[in-house]
Amino acid sequence: MAAASASVPSFDALEVGDLVAERSFELTRDSLVRYAGASGDFNPIHYRDDVAREVGLPGVLAHGMLTMGLAVQPVVDWAGDPGRVADYQVRFTRPVVVDPEAGAVVLVVAKIGQLDADARVARVDLTVTFDDQTVLGKAQVRVSLG
Repeated sequence: MAAASASVPSFDALEVGDLVAERSFELTRDSLVRYAGASGDFNPIHYRDDVAREVGLPGVLAHGMLTMGLAVQPVVDWAGDPGRVADYQVRFTRPVVVDPEAGAVVLVVAKIGQLDADARVARVDLTVTFDDQTVLGKAQVRVSLG
């Protein structure tokens, strides 16, 4: 049985300001260990409170690239194909501190920020927050819908 092809969002139906995705991601210390194994980033600030505090951090931090990867996923799902993501850029503005018991919840809101009709490319602006504070600034995804 062949897999169904993902539908492409209609460029012509989009307007600046449209909400295209919203999702929350729960992170636990287990999430961080799994990501460390997948990425090879075993910096102890991502799993040991004592080391994180020794270097002046408030606690164990989520990997920046994990946060970045989670943030783009709702846009990839909306676009229907990761190959439609033409560009993705962020600035890391604040760390995501993952409590040993409560974990952390990262909220992603994706809205159309700009439409390029000639190229049929939508710029999707991401608002990525943890504890009501922005953790990724200037987070923008260019999605080709032509």
